[in-house]
Amino acid sequence: MTCLMWFRDDLRLHDNQALRRAAEVASFAGVPLVAVVLDEPAYPGTRPLGGATTWWRERSLYSLARDLADHGVELIRAAGDARAEIPRLAAELGATTVTWTRRYHGPLREVDAAVKETLTTRGITATSSPGFTLVEPWEVTNGQGQPYKVFTPFSKAAASQVAGDEPEGVPEMGASASIACSWPKPTEPAWAASLAEHWTPGEAGARERLAQLDLANYGKERDIPALNATSLLSPHLRFGEVSPREVWFAAAEEPEAAKFHSELLWRDFAWHRLYHLPNLATENVRENFDRFDWSWDDPRLKDWQAGNTGLPLVDAGMRELWATGYMHNRVRMVVGSFLTKNLGIHWRLGEKWFWDTLVDADAASNPFNWQWVAGCGDDAAPFFRIFNPETQAKRFDPEGEYVRRWAPTLSAPPIVDLKQSRQAALDAYAEIKDQDGGKGGS
Repeated sequence: MTCLMWFRDDLRLHDNQALRRAAEVASFAGVPLVAVVLDEPAYPGTRPLGGATTWWRERSLYSLARDLADHGVELIRAAGDARAEIPRLAAELGATTVTWTRRYHGPLREVDAAVKETLTTRGITATSSPGFTLVEPWEVTNGQGQPYKVFTPFSKAAASQVAGDEPEGVPEMGASASIACSWPKPTEPAWAASLAEHWTPGEAGARERLAQLDLANYGKERDIPALNATSLLSPHLRFGEVSPREVWFAAAEEPEAAKFHSELLWRDFAWHRLYHLPNLATENVRENFDRFDWSWDDPRLKDWQAGNTGLPLVDAGMRELWATGYMHNRVRMVVGSFLTKNLGIHWRLGEKWFWDTLVDADAASNPFNWQWVAGCGDDAAPFFRIFNPETQAKRFDPEGEYVRRWAPTLSAPPIVDLKQSRQAALDAYAEIKDQDGGKGGS
């Protein structure tokens, strides 16, 4: 007999409610705790991980397997549809209980519900726990009991619901000694060589980043890309190597905590919206944008991807992305605005590129933020807010430090006239704005 812990995007030992529950059940029953990770297919309505997130996940799993082995727990790897594989593994291992951390994307919720139903019918206790977000997406509603579409009221309501309990440590897993870890060390693909220079995937790397959290000048420095005054915790949160609750409490001890907490709540807001809009990555939230004349086949997309647009700040951001799997948030807004408004290229093509190249790309934040910058999402930036790359560079990189770091060579002439393309974008929007009907913006 065993108790089975199914790891997904919660690759940590600290403050992991599902793991704690599994460990407690195993201890009470006097049975071994076994951990499993499953390589699942892309179910209908989902998509495979991008290249950068696959790179990260492999290294995070390696770290998790070693950490579990230190506590006498083996991490088993399997592959296949969870609806078949988890019940099969539970039967094979003699599991009386299976635990996991909840997922919030509709297609994956359906998978988890089916797994739970199968296990339950076989007399196996199946328990899901919170822990990927600060608050459960369905628990934050307005006065009419409806989900929020605007961030500010959502953030106030969600902040009031953040649990006041201190984050938990590593649970006692019952083993008397560590075991040898047989998990193979991931090989380093040639294209990802530079990623390893910038990141340490896994819980140890996450906790090191968390220990370095310094918000003393966060309010005035977070928008300056050359300083990199952000936490750099987003990929660790993406894979659950640290809980958002632990980050929230760590930030609470710092100056400028409110501004940083707002960023964590923005992440929750994205998941709140995905929970209610499962097609967020493929459908405009504001339906009038279905008529917007975005291009799907503009050859300048490749110039944008390669950082060869002739706009130094845009090129620096795109080259930072390729080299590190990351891009400063201010610059993400600039390059997104440039693609969708100055080049007139569909936001989904930009979102797809970020999905493949960002180490922190997830099913909620990535499409949510792209729809925000494109103007077609919930509580989006007004379409007329077009980020001028030259103006943004003068304001946030006045000495050119960030540009010199990532795009040091003299840029070619811009591939588009900023003034003319801005006006063209506004003219295109004028044709659809009167048909908005107020959808998605309230």
